[in-house]
Amino acid sequence: MSSFWYTVFPFLRWAHLVNKDTIRADIMAGLTGAVIVLPQGIAYAAIAGLPPEYGLYTSMVTPVVAALFGSSLHLISGPTAAISIVVFSALNGMEGAGAPGSEHFVQLALTLTFLAGVFQFSFGLARLGSLVNFVSHTVVIGFTAGAAILIGTSQLKYVLGMNIERGESFLHTWIDMSHQIGDINYYIFAVAAVTLIVAMLVRKFLPKFPYLLFGMVAGGLFSLAIGGEAHGVKLVGAIPRGLPPFSSPEFKFETIKELIPDAFAIALLGLVEAVSIARSVASKSKQQIDGNQEFIGQGLSNIVGSFLSSYAGSGSFTRSGINYDSGAKTPMAAIFASVFLLLIVLLIAPVTAYLPIASMGASILLVAYNLVDFHHIKQIFRISLPETSIFLTTFLATLFLELEFAIYMGVLLSLMLFVGRTSYPKVISLAPNPRTPNRALQDVEENHLEECPQLKIIRIDMSIYFGSLTAIQKEFHRITNAGYRFILIDASGINFIDMAGAEMLEEEAKRLEELGGGLFFFNVKDSVFKYLLRSDVFEHIGDYHFFPYKKGAIQWVFTQLDESICKNCSRRVFLECSTVDRDDNTQQPVREKKSSREKAD
Repeated sequence: MSSFWYTVFPFLRWAHLVNKDTIRADIMAGLTGAVIVLPQGIAYAAIAGLPPEYGLYTSMVTPVVAALFGSSLHLISGPTAAISIVVFSALNGMEGAGAPGSEHFVQLALTLTFLAGVFQFSFGLARLGSLVNFVSHTVVIGFTAGAAILIGTSQLKYVLGMNIERGESFLHTWIDMSHQIGDINYYIFAVAAVTLIVAMLVRKFLPKFPYLLFGMVAGGLFSLAIGGEAHGVKLVGAIPRGLPPFSSPEFKFETIKELIPDAFAIALLGLVEAVSIARSVASKSKQQIDGNQEFIGQGLSNIVGSFLSSYAGSGSFTRSGINYDSGAKTPMAAIFASVFLLLIVLLIAPVTAYLPIASMGASILLVAYNLVDFHHIKQIFRISLPETSIFLTTFLATLFLELEFAIYMGVLLSLMLFVGRTSYPKVISLAPNPRTPNRALQDVEENHLEECPQLKIIRIDMSIYFGSLTAIQKEFHRITNAGYRFILIDASGINFIDMAGAEMLEEEAKRLEELGGGLFFFNVKDSVFKYLLRSDVFEHIGDYHFFPYKKGAIQWVFTQLDESICKNCSRRVFLECSTVDRDDNTQQPVREKKSSREKAD
């Protein structure tokens, strides 16, 4: 089948994997996933300020589209805690949005979802799948930890029974709670505590069971037993039965203009989550992930979802991990999970009328706790000061600034970290090691090797581009200040040279030539060589300064060295040094010095 059809319908790539055995395995994995996502969908919708059924609709629609048009065999998409809180943050307080859960608030959430999907789909078509590589893992950990605390803070009023205005800032919420510490409703708190304790016990002793579901059921039964409604315990209410209904985002120009910055932030966050999770699971399943195809899959899932009462979703780490551990073989597991969830909703929709809001709040607290990656946070603080500063900046920005601004700041910090690291390339001094076959060039410091006093051999382990020029030029000047006039570069570690880098090399080659030396290269990668060939570097430096292998390079540069220094040198670093007699009166060097221009001719 032509690659065109595989591009348009990527599910054709794995369709041949589906057989009787894989279907059996995918059905079991899908059933497990449906049970797991039931309480999650309700909880995440609450975080986003939407009616509970919208979390379930998102859990039905988003996974199917993302599975059919993505590249991962095991990624399960749907509502996530981090995106849910960004959706709420974007819409809460927006002029004309209405109260959370209202009809217009929901419509704006769908518009936000549509715009985020368009961004993601466009990124995929533009082949920007590598974009997420520039968002460091530390930024994601910091943002997620901050979002977890915001989520937990937003639910404390439901767990404690306090009357706190919705949508207040993180700081104001805690100030209000401190003023109402004496107004705790202990019936509500008891229901939340039972939910939390049961969920934690099930998670510890029965890890394969849906602990959130068990916790919510326990909280609901406890509330019935103590007559919770009579004591102020409010209930979620029944959710509608049936398929996700058709919906219509709002396409007014003013609305789109106002939502675009938030939609871009949600798109970026969703892509980082989805691709990171897909790659994490793929490392276990030995599958190759196509980042561009994942962008397209996530974008289409949000675009289609916005017309089927689904709000912004992304890859779910919990559900994807469980899906893989449950034995899923193909993306059919995601489709089966959606079908089973629909059947479950049809059967138990009325039961949610007995679910206490306090139980849901306690479940969300546990979800928020699970979002904090304590293991990697400890590593960040222990290992790297720059990473620690990036983590703290992103974390605090998430708590105290607008969430979309925190995401942009995280991306900016990631780019700054990348540029900072690549601005200081590693320059390693090399010399032939006489103890190895063919006298291989090795690190001078690590192997305690002697160097030629005239020829400095180095390897640059980084690209030569505008950001790294200053550091590389300083190294060249340090070498010439040490008395060297000839520099030979092992270019095997140089992956890229831009125009500024090429001009810098020309300047240094000219400077060394004026000092009576020269700049030479060997092991230049094909892509770098082709770029230099297209530019004026060969014309200005001279193609006779470039060699395919070290042997030819050393042989040629050796003919350019000062013979008088070679006669009195006791190091004898190169094999060619044996052609020079140390006794000036008995033997002249067996070599003929040529000029670079003669060699070129």
